[in-house]
Amino acid sequence: MQLEVWSDIVCPWCYLGKRRLDTALGQFEHADEVEVVWRSFQLDPSYPKGEPRPVPEALREKLGASPAQVAAMQGHVTALAAEEGLDYHLDRSIMANTFDAHRLTHLAREHGLGTEMHERLMRANLIEAENVDDAQTLVRLATEVGVPAEAARRVMTGDEYAQDVEADIRQARAFGANGVPFFVLDRRYGISGAQPTEAFLSALRRAHQDSAAGAR
Repeated sequence: MQLEVWSDIVCPWCYLGKRRLDTALGQFEHADEVEVVWRSFQLDPSYPKGEPRPVPEALREKLGASPAQVAAMQGHVTALAAEEGLDYHLDRSIMANTFDAHRLTHLAREHGLGTEMHERLMRANLIEAENVDDAQTLVRLATEVGVPAEAARRVMTGDEYAQDVEADIRQARAFGANGVPFFVLDRRYGISGAQPTEAFLSALRRAHQDSAAGAR
């Protein structure tokens, strides 16, 4: 079984969804048969590169919301994340263009570290308030999960994997995904949003049953 996950590095719902998926996989009887493939997506591809800003400030401007409204929004997802063991610090998180970070995830995947790279990048942005649009930061985070520093630096100074990122985003659009997280099982079943663990587990079991039936 293949499970493709479209997400964005700076998306708090994506990290929450990943945690719930991890829990579901931990309860799934055939987890060893599941190949998880992380796909790229940008919630705001128009956000300029090289212009990091505090997320609360950016949200107030984008949504026309008051500081109290933004704090309430962030507090809601922070509380849900805490239930999954994630200690968000969204009040300090940094809005950034994520295209280069996604290019790095494709490099990491070639080294068998795609899942680890996505986890590290989301933790860096949503918990540690790192700027994931900074080349030096991205190289450091890559080496922390085992990606060779030389390869990471090469990617950051060129345009490698740009077409892969763009292809992932096009595929998400073709599937009708307008937001993330978005999960696709065997290119047959789609799950949108950070669903409860039980929903992921049910979908995994159903997809496995259908796959087994088709193999007979």
